Amino acid sequence: MRLRAVAVSVLAALPLLLAACGSDGSDGSAPTGGEAAAGAGAFPVTVTHKYGATVVPEQPKRVVSVGVTEQDVLLQLGVVPVGVTEWYGEQPDATWPWAHDLLGGAHPEVLSVADGFEFEKIAALEPDLIVGTNAGLTKKDYRLLSAIAPTVTSDEDATAFFSPWQDQVLQIARALGREDDGQEVVDDTEAAYAKVAAAHPEWADRTATFSQGGPYDGVLYVYPAGLSTSFLTEVGFTMTTGLEKYAPDQGSQAEISAENVGLIDADVVVFATEDQEMFDGLQRFGTIGSLPAVAGKRAVYTDGTLAGALYFDTPLARTYALERLTPLLEQAAAGTAPRAFPS
Repeated sequence: MRLRAVAVSVLAALPLLLAACGSDGSDGSAPTGGEAAAGAGAFPVTVTHKYGATVVPEQPKRVVSVGVTEQDVLLQLGVVPVGVTEWYGEQPDATWPWAHDLLGGAHPEVLSVADGFEFEKIAALEPDLIVGTNAGLTKKDYRLLSAIAPTVTSDEDATAFFSPWQDQVLQIARALGREDDGQEVVDDTEAAYAKVAAAHPEWADRTATFSQGGPYDGVLYVYPAGLSTSFLTEVGFTMTTGLEKYAPDQGSQAEISAENVGLIDADVVVFATEDQEMFDGLQRFGTIGSLPAVAGKRAVYTDGTLAGALYFDTPLARTYALERLTPLLEQAAAGTAPRAFPS
């Protein structure tokens, strides 16, 4: 599965787009969310974003996530969305194990962006809030979604996908009238990472690289410093520099060819491998096998679920990842990491 930024396009014709706006969705035909959100006194709230400002007039009860990771944040804040968007992995209800129990048995509608946003399906869900902080929304997308329900997207300076996870949490929390709760989630998550960093002061003198788990079409996609790499810097590591020169666009991964794999070497390298076949392909790619970090047992290889957690980069996913990644980083920093796909 190629995990580049998800590209979305606008449907050519939307004759039913405005057909189902404004309902309170009280017939119970779909899971509802928002009951655990702030009281009605918190509303209306105004959320500013890259396309202006959105007013959420009252406590949302039917929330649709049109981005690829927002369901995690909604669930952590006590809101079960009526619609979620499939990114990859084909998880039940498009919700990964670290968050799935929070659905409480609900089964939200699973949307796809394979051919662009499914505007008619979104409208049919009768949302009173649409969340797209990690959705790559264009201005046109935003206008079309806003015609269905109040729509909140990312901050003004955010990249199309995977802007800082803290910003996304707070943006969603504002729309729910729960900014204080969102800040608590951010603070707790940061504190957990800071605790691991404090327990491993030696990591502050080590460099690290984060790479996808195998090559695609002759290219290895590697994350420049600052792009979904905070799970390493927040425990003390310093990211490898210079990789941004190989990224075709701002906010995208560096594209490293077989002859350039030496650029990713570091004291520790984390490869988000998803299965045995991907691991084997990685080991055969260019000179990966003789890379000092690989040959010296200073490389971490993940299983598919841990890889997904690193890609999702939400507080729930980060908490899941921290528990499982920390012992792997300890092994890699000591030069004792197994050179094998996790069994």
